[in-house]
Amino acid sequence: MKTLSIIALLFLLTNCAGGKTSKIFFGEKCTQADAKQVQESSVIWFVSKDSLDTFHERVNKENCLKG
Repeated sequence: MKTLSIIALLFLLTNCAGGKTSKIFFGEKCTQADAKQVQESSVIWFVSKDSLDTFHERVNKENCLKG
């Protein structure tokens, strides 16, 4: 039952992402930190078709701050 619930939730998440979503990436990734060490980080990334070409350059695991 747990597995079925997880699959159903992932299916709903995928459908709610909108028509412009090209890919969904999983895994911890972060944006480049600014001067105040502020950055965006997430485990799930919904990427639009427009920004798919430059996504891995801007958002990757190496950008994540330690600690």
